[in-house]
Amino acid sequence: MHPQLLAVTERVVSRSRSSRLDYLDRMERARDDGPARAHLSCSGQAHAYAGVGSDQQALAAGSAGNLGVVTSYNDMLSAHQPFDRFPDLIRAAARSVGATAQVAGGVPAMCDGVTQGTSGMELSLFSRDVIALAAAVALSHNTFDAAVFLGVCDKIVPGLVIAAQSFGHLPAVFLPAGPMTSGLGNEEKAKIRQQYAAGEIGREELMAAEMAAYHGPGTCTFYGTANSNQMLMEFMGLHLPGSSFVTPNTPLRDALTAAGAQRALSLSALGNDYLPVSRILDEKAYVNGIVGLMATGGSTNLLIHLVAMARAGGIQLDWEDFADLSAIVPLVARVYPNGLADVNHFHAAGGLGMTIGTLLDAGLLHPDTQTVAGQGLAHYTNEPRLTDGQLDWQPGAGESLNQAIIRPVSDPFQPTGGLLRLTGSLGTAVMKVSAVAPEHRVVEAPVRVFHDQDAVKATFKAGEFSGDVIIVLRFQGPKANGMPELHALTPVLSVLQGRGQKVALVTDGRMSGASGKIPAAIHVCPEALDGGPIACLRDGDVLRVDAVAGELEILTEGVLDRPPAQPDLSANNWGTGRELFATFRQSVCSADRGATLFGD
Repeated sequence: MHPQLLAVTERVVSRSRSSRLDYLDRMERARDDGPARAHLSCSGQAHAYAGVGSDQQALAAGSAGNLGVVTSYNDMLSAHQPFDRFPDLIRAAARSVGATAQVAGGVPAMCDGVTQGTSGMELSLFSRDVIALAAAVALSHNTFDAAVFLGVCDKIVPGLVIAAQSFGHLPAVFLPAGPMTSGLGNEEKAKIRQQYAAGEIGREELMAAEMAAYHGPGTCTFYGTANSNQMLMEFMGLHLPGSSFVTPNTPLRDALTAAGAQRALSLSALGNDYLPVSRILDEKAYVNGIVGLMATGGSTNLLIHLVAMARAGGIQLDWEDFADLSAIVPLVARVYPNGLADVNHFHAAGGLGMTIGTLLDAGLLHPDTQTVAGQGLAHYTNEPRLTDGQLDWQPGAGESLNQAIIRPVSDPFQPTGGLLRLTGSLGTAVMKVSAVAPEHRVVEAPVRVFHDQDAVKATFKAGEFSGDVIIVLRFQGPKANGMPELHALTPVLSVLQGRGQKVALVTDGRMSGASGKIPAAIHVCPEALDGGPIACLRDGDVLRVDAVAGELEILTEGVLDRPPAQPDLSANNWGTGRELFATFRQSVCSADRGATLFGD
């Protein structure tokens, strides 16, 4: 075991000791109380069982396990459309082992790809906590012995994990839908977006390319937040081994769905192998998740989500933990946007099984964590196979089948992780560096300051970005407007960089999980609305964004002596449902504490 891995883990354990013990005590008391269906009135039970048809008698007898299904199905999201079939698969799988299953409830699932650059994106981050609340309502009937959670995309999995920990006395298995089959290559798609931003092609050509890229059911195939979520669920032991990147509507996908449902039931308190989610998601599991994020160059969004997820289980993570692990964990995967391959290519080249195996061999993961597959992360070096219609797990490739996509720890793409923490006189920020070329990792330039991304685009179209520039986009934090992603700026920034200009983005907002070649210091804390130094900047001030030394410095003297800017943000308060989220904006904590409503 690497000594720094052990040191970070012990630091997390020590920091979390009081809150973690309180959480585990609550979960033990909830377990002792057990599911309430046996204690319900006859009328209450009749309400709970009225819609289940032939399963009514088994539920009334109370002897069979009952599985709660929390689903994020809708047919607007390609990633979540396959969940339409899952309840029937799960019910059949439960009945085959003498148990029952009910859809406990649904949670909302929005697509950041649809809302990029629109006011709807200002609800995106808050949707995570809405999802947690909705899942809690679904499980509040307290009639379940175990649960399965159906979710894939950006805020959905973190929200479901928060809820699962609130019901942490129950076993929980997460069931993914899988990625869509490969379409138009990601590099070609990015090129066409840049051409459109530069006015070189029209909207018709852009639309054709986008439709060729996003063409069927399943998760988008680039390595953004959705697929980073799937990686985490394997590294943290909530998926069945090797299940993350199996494509939808295939016999193997269906077999994994059925097996996941049966596994959740087998872990309930009714049997001899009781394993609640509160015992799986401990400090070691979260450290393993951070290691996976660094080793694969995952989404920056998870630096917010993991903190919030951990807090729900009484575990206190700090961005310092991420930085210290990034310093020792090498980047072993190159998947778009930090490579040409998509997740299907990654999976075929050895995928998560090979990644986990090489990190275990190097002492960079805790090998002894509890998982839904049993104790020990070594289970996750195996891969699922269908043999004569029967599902089993066999040893994975054990080595890379394509060195351009995945490598062992002994021969990585870079010696440190794909995510970086920046600190300095401007505050604290994070950057995804796995796709940023070394020559672009240090930018020292005058700033142009903006308060909305449309103004950035207008300035670009007016030809005003003529030299080296650091674009500062502020009042984009969780308290100001819900901390929207700013991925719609990527084509503009890419064009500037492609012209040979030194360019960087600095913002208290978020970038997409697909943020790539442009150095972007994001999640700046304190945010502008809290009077952070970013609120004191003016056009022409000089900043240094240094992704080598990990620094974010104001070089112009006297900046911090100025009063912070006080813009009119009233337009953020209404439209597209934003008026319903005023309480969220008023109550949310800072990004480095998870940008959540929950916790202290």
